[in-house]
Amino acid sequence: MATYRELLAQRAELEKKIEETRSLELADAIARTKELIAEYGLTATDCGFRLGSAPAAMAAGKPRSTVPVKYRGPNGETWSGRGKAPNWLTSLETQQGRDRDEFLVNRL
Repeated sequence: MATYRELLAQRAELEKKIEETRSLELADAIARTKELIAEYGLTATDCGFRLGSAPAAMAAGKPRSTVPVKYRGPNGETWSGRGKAPNWLTSLETQQGRDRDEFLVNRL
């Protein structure tokens, strides 16, 4: 029966062989994949990949709804009121001292 140290040595050698074999097979798989992509002119979309990070709603196949415009600037700029305020609005507030409510689309 092998000792604990002998088994650890065998495991280390086996892990080294596993990593070497994986690296070789991975390089071969990548080369074959590149050949197929070039041969058939495939794109990332053809292979089922999404470019960039898709929002969770898009990833789940749910349609995205648009948010109505809440603020409109003097030059036609728009903002839904969600997230960080756009530069055009913050500059009007800070530099010209104007009030955000002036730019509400549906003022009551």
